[in-house]
Amino acid sequence: MRTARRLSVVLVLACFGSALPLQANPLKVGISGSAPFVIKEGNTTSGISLEIWRHVAEDNNLSYELIQQPSPKAGIEAVDDGEIDVLVGPISITPRRLAMPGVDFTQPYYLGKAGVVLPIRPPSILSRVQVFFGWAVISSVLVLITVLLVVGSLIWLAERNRNSDQFPRDWLPGISSGMWFALVTLTTVGYGDKAPITRTGRGITGAWMVISLIAVSSLTASLASAFTLFLSGATETAISAPEQLNGRRVSVVEGTSGMELAQRGDMRIVGAATLKSAIQLLVDQQADALIFDRPAIRYHLKNNPDLPLRLAPFTLSEETYGFVIKPDSPLRTPMDVSILKLQRQGKVEAIANRLLD
Repeated sequence: MRTARRLSVVLVLACFGSALPLQANPLKVGISGSAPFVIKEGNTTSGISLEIWRHVAEDNNLSYELIQQPSPKAGIEAVDDGEIDVLVGPISITPRRLAMPGVDFTQPYYLGKAGVVLPIRPPSILSRVQVFFGWAVISSVLVLITVLLVVGSLIWLAERNRNSDQFPRDWLPGISSGMWFALVTLTTVGYGDKAPITRTGRGITGAWMVISLIAVSSLTASLASAFTLFLSGATETAISAPEQLNGRRVSVVEGTSGMELAQRGDMRIVGAATLKSAIQLLVDQQADALIFDRPAIRYHLKNNPDLPLRLAPFTLSEETYGFVIKPDSPLRTPMDVSILKLQRQGKVEAIANRLLD
């Protein structure tokens, strides 16, 4: 009888032991990413991703050991090879990564955006003067010269026979006189040295007076814009939209989603191993821009205010971050449930705001 009871206890313990294998052996949890998602300070590791993971592990009574990974790409490969059980960090869920047969992602725990860092360089005399040779100013001047030529020619044709003293019969001095008259009329200076006397000439002049009001406003707007750029030190070639990155030298951290964005955008990729080295490439003028996670950029610039860099006013794409696991991992469902609970309780937003603001 006692032997039978002992056998029953052994069977029950064996059953429970096989049901909770992950608690018996600590999980191998890889970590990879930059601050504020993964922050290393001495022997301690924290950050948005780490804090969310710790809440998930605590919610499911999971024991684990943290294993640093050199890059997100290396961490994903480690999950694929079975070297680690979970990869924690700002790992973007991309179509290319989802297509990998050996890895899977949990429910997204954070919605981020891909940002762009641009250099702040003091303007040179040449860059200030170049704004006057921009297409907006040049096109306005070309249009103005063309209109003056047309109006001057029409005035000359109308006046050359009856008013040859002011508009000579020869075409070169005659058209020159007509353009001078059109310019004086445009600027409303009114020298009075030349004036049409024919009905046709006066009709053309009257129409030109009305049209010149529009011409002056257009030219004034172009010149005002050029003078504003000149005084502010800005340049017309500054990157202000995503499409202006095409063909530019763009610094990216190798193995991140920023590299995929740069490849799709036909940019000239300048690779770096870490965010710090990628930023140094930008500071050293070896790159024109840097693509990386916008929250990480904000955090880095906040903690390094002396860097001559600024965050671009636009984003390239929205990205969802998830933890990487094996496709057949029993952790998938309990981790998804815990992540959704944290999001609905507002804890994910609270963690992010505490580190980013």
